[in-house]
Amino acid sequence: MSESFSPQISDRICRHMNEDHAEAVLLYAKVFGATTTATAAEMVAIDAHGMDLMTQVEGTPTPIRVGFDHVLQDAEDAHHTLIDMVKQARQGGK
Repeated sequence: MSESFSPQISDRICRHMNEDHAEAVLLYAKVFGATTTATAAEMVAIDAHGMDLMTQVEGTPTPIRVGFDHVLQDAEDAHHTLIDMVKQARQGGK
C-alpha cells in the first residue's frame, strides 16, 4: 500500500462509503466487479490500485477486487475517481 493510502485513510474512505454511499458500493460490485447478482456489497479496503469489496451473492459472502483505470495519487484522487466510477456505472457500465 502506498504512503498516500495508509490503513487509516483506507479505513476512513471505506467507513464513509459504506455508511453514506452503500448504493454506489453495490454498483461498483455489479458493474466493475462483474458481479451482477450481488445483493449487497461492503468496501473493506482501498489502495492506489483498486478496492476490495465483500459482496453477498446468492446468500454467500464473496470477495471481489475492482481495479482502477489509473494509479491513484491520494485520497482526493480516490474521491474524484469513485464519483466518476459511480456516474459511469449509472450510465450503463464500463
